[in-house]
Amino acid sequence: MIIRGDCIEEMKKMENESVDLIASDPPYGMEFQSHRRKEIYNKIDNDNNLDWIKDFIKESFRVLKDNTHIYLFCSFHNVNIFKQEIERLFKIKNILIWKKNNHGSGDLKGSYAPQYEMIIFAHKGRKELNNGRQSDILEFKKTGNKLHPTEKPVDLMKYIIEKSSNEGDIILDPFMGSGTTGIASLQSFRKFIGIELNEEYFNIAKERIIKIKLQSTLNTKNE
Repeated sequence: MIIRGDCIEEMKKMENESVDLIASDPPYGMEFQSHRRKEIYNKIDNDNNLDWIKDFIKESFRVLKDNTHIYLFCSFHNVNIFKQEIERLFKIKNILIWKKNNHGSGDLKGSYAPQYEMIIFAHKGRKELNNGRQSDILEFKKTGNKLHPTEKPVDLMKYIIEKSSNEGDIILDPFMGSGTTGIASLQSFRKFIGIELNEEYFNIAKERIIKIKLQSTLNTKNE
């Protein structure tokens, strides 16, 4: 199920302890705008502040079942704010590092070339990882951001989902963007709930997810 709307308002409609995993890439509160492509994206909605984060964390904790995980992408710019709010309710276990195959732009002469993003990994209660313990450095190629200015790789999201949930579980992405978490969830035989405020990205996600579901149906018929 995918929903177009404000994630906090939509999450308030969800039942308590109804979700098995949250994996999402929320706005970082830094008014990010990518300039790496010829076509310049508009700035991300609600990325000019982090006023929403306290209510978002509260709703995330409420809808997650006991003994589950939450993964939230962030950057160094406001990681302290993210950590402070998450730690009010969750137990932060680690900050994973997504190491990309190529660096970003930024200050070309006065700073180091950015090649990573942080992923805050936290528990509600305690849940063991599937298939044992691996490194907290996750190496996955960038997507090229053809569908969204901060598009994440499907294989990265699939890795996270399969480490922290089981087939048939419900995965929630409150900042769905172009639907990558939904694609990864379906490919991993999970159920998916996605929420996205921006109409353009919602429509992209809807189209991608319908395509995957149709392909899955065709594959099943051909077996």
